[in-house]
Amino acid sequence: MSTSLLSEEELAALQEGVSQGSIPVDTGFNQKLRVRKHDLASEDSTLGINVSAVEMINERFLRLFRMGLVEVLRSTPKITPLKAEITRYGDYLRTLKPPLSVNMVRMDPLRGNALVVVEPSMIFNSLDVFFGGFGSNLHKGPLPATRLFTPTETRVIGIIMDVFSRSITEAWSPLLKIDFKIVNSEINPQFAQIADESDLVVLSRFEVESGGGSFIDLVYAYATLKPIRDVLRSRVQTGDVNETTEAAWRSELRASTFEAQLELQTILGHIQTTLYTLQNLSEGDVLYFKKQDTARIHIKDIPTFEAEVGIVDSQMAAQICNAVDVTGKTIPA
Repeated sequence: MSTSLLSEEELAALQEGVSQGSIPVDTGFNQKLRVRKHDLASEDSTLGINVSAVEMINERFLRLFRMGLVEVLRSTPKITPLKAEITRYGDYLRTLKPPLSVNMVRMDPLRGNALVVVEPSMIFNSLDVFFGGFGSNLHKGPLPATRLFTPTETRVIGIIMDVFSRSITEAWSPLLKIDFKIVNSEINPQFAQIADESDLVVLSRFEVESGGGSFIDLVYAYATLKPIRDVLRSRVQTGDVNETTEAAWRSELRASTFEAQLELQTILGHIQTTLYTLQNLSEGDVLYFKKQDTARIHIKDIPTFEAEVGIVDSQMAAQICNAVDVTGKTIPA
């Protein structure tokens, strides 16, 4: 049995009519609309993450980071923040060459992990300053990809990361209280996966002017910042400006709340019965119940007031006597 609705002769005639133009094919609805392809499985960098807010956090972080390095190293290199950018994680990894100090970190309550990458030139310069030098880099030329950091270099990395941790925590504090923890450290960024290669990340690079292209990178996964995009959109506001804005917002919210409409129900009494009795009721039957001294006024099934029911100008009315709590107990006046 054929499942085709048209026979082969009918299909051939239809195809011939379309090719000759006797059968119009440009009919239908919304002919002028254009369709744009959208992949639901991919991230979209236009969904509202405020990169300028990330840059404001970076500026605050950099001030604190410089002061922190001065305290522990008695010297600080000149560090310049670059513009934060959104890029593919795979594209970012292809720009890195090991060995690097790659630190996978958690910033609770932010979701997922972030990445802090320290270029070796800054480590060697800081090491020289730490032991009384002038910050010169004794390692010239490229390093072997498999070179591990010595215990002394690892200790200097720990000092830099301690200052980094305190500074970034303080920089985020006007927006969110974070708990910065180092999860793992590597020399090859390929082993520190905070996202898939096709996923988006927010890259903040701080260039260190010490020669050799030294830098520190802070990399957030796009999925880490996306849940707090509303917080980032509001940007960083502190001091009196924030208090004034919050007071105005509270006043507007309070005024809007007073305009909300509510439906009140006045409950005169309750009757307990059985399903059998209810099913056998007929017209004219009388249900008896003991009337309470006051009726209950409910809002959305929540007991709110006690009231006396009466008549005012030929209309039924309820005069509120007392307020009650959610358990139904009278609140003393």
